Amino acid sequence: MSISETIAAVSDRLTPTERRVAEAVLREPTLLAFGTVSDLADRVGTSRPSIMRFATKLGFEGYADLQRHVRQNMSRELSRPSQRIRHLDDPGVSPQAALTRAIACVFEALQGERLTALAAPIASAQNVWILTGETSRAGAHALLSGLTMVRPNVHLIEEHASGRDLGNAGPGDTAVVLDFARYRRHSVGAAKMLVEAGLQVVAITDGPLSPLASIAQVWCSLEIPAIGPFDSSVPAVTAAELIVSRVASLLKEEAQSRIDRTEELWAATDTFMD
Repeated sequence: MSISETIAAVSDRLTPTERRVAEAVLREPTLLAFGTVSDLADRVGTSRPSIMRFATKLGFEGYADLQRHVRQNMSRELSRPSQRIRHLDDPGVSPQAALTRAIACVFEALQGERLTALAAPIASAQNVWILTGETSRAGAHALLSGLTMVRPNVHLIEEHASGRDLGNAGPGDTAVVLDFARYRRHSVGAAKMLVEAGLQVVAITDGPLSPLASIAQVWCSLEIPAIGPFDSSVPAVTAAELIVSRVASLLKEEAQSRIDRTEELWAATDTFMD
């Protein structure tokens, strides 16, 4: 089990201090990878015993065991464009390397049973409602485009119209929420409301400390690299395309018939140039 999955499993039992430690582990991996227990304790503003209790609470044998796991997820990304743009000339991981790693993480996170678990509620839903933040917007549009080709009743919700549009959502529907830090208040609030309304929620987010991880019935974690001053949209688009492919596989003949009808309409309306 990965460190993210381990933290997610106990996230509802973390004390405020332990939550701060978890944030440091996930968001400042270089500190943990090369620092001591005291370094981490000082950064978080807590004690050495608190760090050790956190490690054992997650099921690790101790700090060294925790350190070994988080080294696999080391990152030097800055969190905000306003900070990143001031450090564009700093040495670090190249955009090509960052994107290659992020895409590899998408394939690692979305395979086999995990991908099917994400796709199945989308395939079986009466209606699919897509909500998104800013960084994930390209992924949401890729999801909308692909899903509408293979199944009906797929809706992308714009923030200004969510109150009107989501009034039609109810049991039997599925909401797909895509959002990464810094999380949009609307995405999180709407997801909570939809769970209360009886919908299944599928979340595509960036870790177990995401507010969406504790809301959704099923979720996946993507690595979102910084490309220049901005977060990359590539992982979200890649994830969306993998999910669409699995949904199409689950729907089989239904998806094939819908695509065939669409092709016939395109031909009848002379949509494409020769």
